[in-house]
Amino acid sequence: MVKKSVSTLALDTSKATKGVRILPYAHLIYSPTVAMEKHAHIYPTTQKVTKEDRARLLMQKPLLIWFTGLSGSGKSTLANHLEVTLHQKGLKTFILDGDNLRTGLNQDLGFTDVDRRENIRRVGEVAKLMMETGLIVIAAFISPMQKEREMLRKRVGAEQFFEIYVDCPIGVCEARDPKGIYQKVRAGEIKNFTGIDAPYEIPKTPNLTINTENCSIPEALTLIKNSISERYLDIA
Repeated sequence: MVKKSVSTLALDTSKATKGVRILPYAHLIYSPTVAMEKHAHIYPTTQKVTKEDRARLLMQKPLLIWFTGLSGSGKSTLANHLEVTLHQKGLKTFILDGDNLRTGLNQDLGFTDVDRRENIRRVGEVAKLMMETGLIVIAAFISPMQKEREMLRKRVGAEQFFEIYVDCPIGVCEARDPKGIYQKVRAGEIKNFTGIDAPYEIPKTPNLTINTENCSIPEALTLIKNSISERYLDIA
């Protein structure tokens, strides 16, 4: 199934040339082709302290808990409550949130299909690095496309990727509208917005689905903790 979806803030492309995006930084140019050419002469080093060594030191197993769903579905809310719960149990965690990363690492990206893919790719690489240190990473991203989520699963390893589909009807998400985004979409200020005029592909085989229209935060947290504890590590 595919949910129709909404939008994106438009970029100023008045000064852009074909195949090149003008970034907020005058001295930087984002070019996938150039990046691929550079990879031909890169030789990663082998570190003596391994991922397993770091995990043993922290006395936990690294894991990427990935919340996906429409804007306003409750991804960030659940992610934050989950981190509090894990933190109270003495587990070492970190949250990666879509809006937060777009103010820094990904501020040069817009909301075109290409930029959305690059956004998720970068997040995946950051998450992988954090997992190498032994952390439990909690990520909250709309991540609308199945292909991109599968890319993440393969990149970090299926055995360390726990996908949670935060299911919520678009009407309920719009009624909540915690950031006022849907109001801007309806006013025509934002285009290509997931759920309205851009697609959202419902996960085919998520590890867990939570319907936040009918499920309270405590109930959702219990479902998450029990499900992860059954398959990965004991956090219940």
